[in-house]
Amino acid sequence: MKYIVLVGDGMADIPMEQFNDRTILEIANTPYMDKIVERGRIGLVNTIPQGMSPASDVANLSIMGYDPLVYYSGRGPLEAANMGINITATEVAFRCNTVTIRDDLMEDYSAGHITTKESKLLINKIQKELGNDAVKFYPGISYRHLAIIDVGSQADAKRMCKVKCIPPHDILGKNIMKFLPKGKGGEILIELMNESVKVLQNDPVNKVRVDLGENPANMIWLWGQGTRPDMPLFKEKFGSDGSVISAVDLINGIGKIIGLDVINVPGATGYYDTNYKGKAEYALKALENKDFVFVHVEAPDEAGHNGDLRQKIKAIENFDKLVVGTVYDAMEKNKNFRIMVLPDHPTPVSLRCHTSEPVPFAIAGKDVPKDDACVFSEASALASNFRIEQGCKVIEYLFSLSVKA
Repeated sequence: MKYIVLVGDGMADIPMEQFNDRTILEIANTPYMDKIVERGRIGLVNTIPQGMSPASDVANLSIMGYDPLVYYSGRGPLEAANMGINITATEVAFRCNTVTIRDDLMEDYSAGHITTKESKLLINKIQKELGNDAVKFYPGISYRHLAIIDVGSQADAKRMCKVKCIPPHDILGKNIMKFLPKGKGGEILIELMNESVKVLQNDPVNKVRVDLGENPANMIWLWGQGTRPDMPLFKEKFGSDGSVISAVDLINGIGKIIGLDVINVPGATGYYDTNYKGKAEYALKALENKDFVFVHVEAPDEAGHNGDLRQKIKAIENFDKLVVGTVYDAMEKNKNFRIMVLPDHPTPVSLRCHTSEPVPFAIAGKDVPKDDACVFSEASALASNFRIEQGCKVIEYLFSLSVKA
């Protein structure tokens, strides 16, 4: 049996007045996701445990079968794992965005989705100017980087993890002074962030970006901190070897920690221009030798954060046609498979941030019972009366088609 999970990050949305109270999923053309519903069933799943932030790390841990209430240790360590950075017991890993600040407002959480080449030069400069034996900066992809801080003891590491740090994409257009890190140890982070402005504001890379009318990366923003995670292997939990495909360090980091093969797809960018079909083709190739594959597409989420209605519709339709369609058509010839499609959380374009409402999921394939639904949408899932209250059990359902209460 082959098992496939296809995640359109942030696809879910909320009803919009200009579309007669329909959601983006309802107005987008998604024949393949609809086909999965028609040939299988649809339901709602809570990917965010009550009381936890509706972050992508929390949601995707749930989907992969790991209860965030038990295993969550912060976003930074998950991304560090994919980058091959070993975190000691006294170190705390932070996500480090290059952002655009203007008049103390968070103008852009990604500095105009700065290129990896440009951003690497800036982060390397930050490391040279602000790094030391206790503080190290590591360049990642585009605006997504890491800062590792050695706080001296495990007790201090636990305290640092309790500092309240707000994701930059949640405060777009807002005054950053209200959202700087709060709590014991927060002053260290604020100092680094403030010092980064002095390093970055006159850098040649940013001068060129300004001349070209692009947003400069004029500050670093630290958030998503955590300590070294400890999770059982996927094969130990579910009895299957598998692979993960994503352009995002966070998702690949989870995959590495739980023993999934991380597959890098040429042209996969984590943005609108990602190689959708390449991800599907590499997933099918992976299934020749493995029983399970997890495919993650970031583009709908990016469009949601950007408040870009048209791009979100386009991203969802590309996901449906080029990812879901490619995989579904190929697996239909196999017959011995189960395929599940879902968002990890909503990212409404009107709010430009994640929310924690339950999301629709659809599953089809061998031995999957059929229902009467035929459309993949939030409303269709709500009408189905099929619920999985704990997100970490949705993959249990994929494997066993039963969920224990």
